[in-house]
Amino acid sequence: MGRVLVTIFVLFWPIGSFAAINLDRIVAVVNEDIVLESELEQMVRTVQDQLAAQGTSLPPGYVLERQVLERLVMEQLQLQLAARTGIQVGDETLNEALGRIAQDNGLTLSQFRNVLEQDGYDFPAFRENIRKELIISQLHKREVNDRVSVSKAEIDNFLTNQKKRGNQDAQYHLAHILITVPEAASPEQVQAAKAKAEQVLQQLREGADFQKVAVTYSDGQQALEGGDLGWRKMGQLPTLFVDVVPQLQAGDISKLIRSPSGFHIVKLLDYRGEGQQQLVTQTQARHILLRADELASEREVQLRLSQLRQRILSGDDFSELAQAHSDDKASALKGGDLGWVSPGQMIPRFEEAMRSLEPGEISEPFKTQFGWHVVQVLDRRQENMTEEFNRNRAKMEIRQRKVEEELENWLRQLRDEAYVEYRLDN
Repeated sequence: MGRVLVTIFVLFWPIGSFAAINLDRIVAVVNEDIVLESELEQMVRTVQDQLAAQGTSLPPGYVLERQVLERLVMEQLQLQLAARTGIQVGDETLNEALGRIAQDNGLTLSQFRNVLEQDGYDFPAFRENIRKELIISQLHKREVNDRVSVSKAEIDNFLTNQKKRGNQDAQYHLAHILITVPEAASPEQVQAAKAKAEQVLQQLREGADFQKVAVTYSDGQQALEGGDLGWRKMGQLPTLFVDVVPQLQAGDISKLIRSPSGFHIVKLLDYRGEGQQQLVTQTQARHILLRADELASEREVQLRLSQLRQRILSGDDFSELAQAHSDDKASALKGGDLGWVSPGQMIPRFEEAMRSLEPGEISEPFKTQFGWHVVQVLDRRQENMTEEFNRNRAKMEIRQRKVEEELENWLRQLRDEAYVEYRLDN
């Protein structure tokens, strides 16, 4: 992945002398790779625009430059590891991702490209940045996410603790500053990091802007976002924050919090209270599925299913016809019965057809990726799914917390094991 620092000499006429023009220079060496000044300048401009849009005061230029360079170094380290281990993102996957981004903004891909270019963005560069993000996301999945599991005992313990604390649906909007301590740090390094963290905390106590201080000093992953962690439920809080955050009032700043990664400072930006019971409308339904094959075309299958539907409307037993004809063998054994179905349990097209029916009605034949269906809605009911919802939510929140903690440790180890040489003037 090498780059070459190019210096060219141009003959200026009529002076007749040579002048050296340095097109770019190296600002960091990252293992076998480099970061160029042009990359750093472009990223600094992007971050400045983002911070300005957030209304965050900008730190001194050299401070922002240092923070951005560290982010570029971490990006290089992760892309290097991905390349060594064979992680790639092809054009088809990239185009699908770009299409989803455009769709989320209510645009076609062509329209999205035009908007970006009108706003001054280079689309090929934007495209490659998205490719890098996808590669790093796949790397995180393999190295961290896929190695995290959540046990039933963890869920039970989580819910027990939630009940003891009360207000389990409370949400906290947090900002965070981390002053890191190197892995296997000496006592002197730990003391130096603590002294720096205490100075930062003192600035905050004296009224300094938290976002600006985070951009200036924090080593956390969200430093360039002003340390903003977003809204977190109790179960989504990092373990070391669980006993601290509920004691804070909106606007409060915590004391120093020590962890293996370093010294943390947390600010509670805002708070919101409890949720409600999770009541869902369940549908009891049954269906008949027919699939096209080499002996029966799509049109023939649709016609056959229409005939079965007409027989049911004329008085034939749905259950007997499902047992005799349905290609969904699991439900056919039960007369096509699907049981009580919760929202989101079925594929969207099937759920759409089911939702359009009143109890007792039978749909016209419709097609999904599984084949052709007719579905009959038997009944509907309101069901309290709070317990199931809480267990699923607990599992997701525990997993998210564990992934974030493992990712932080993994990134720190990756950084500590790398050779990085900075070549900034300051």
